[in-house]
Amino acid sequence: MDTSHFKQLLEAKQAALIAELQTVGVQDPKNPHDWVTTQTAEPEADLNDVADHTEAYDESRSILANLETSLNEVTAALERITQGTYGICIKCRQPIEVERLEAFPAAATCSQHTA
Repeated sequence: MDTSHFKQLLEAKQAALIAELQTVGVQDPKNPHDWVTTQTAEPEADLNDVADHTEAYDESRSILANLETSLNEVTAALERITQGTYGICIKCRQPIEVERLEAFPAAATCSQHTA
């Protein structure tokens, strides 16, 4: 399988995810593979402000977690391209359908083993 098309799709998706992650967080300096949210409450804020900041933080953390999961899937797919195992189901070791890869280039399993 020629993976150059999928590599381009995945690299574009990776760049977009990183850009989006940077709107709600930063890479953890202690673990560059992890992201943390950047929103914090002001120490002198009143209780309503603290509640608003807490709600916004929780929402940002949820968004960040979803984006980080997607980024990890894309990064893993790019690693599979490098290793020569891209397009092979990690469960049954059979080829993943091209239609599935076109729809979801980071797919690690064939449609039979989709969760």
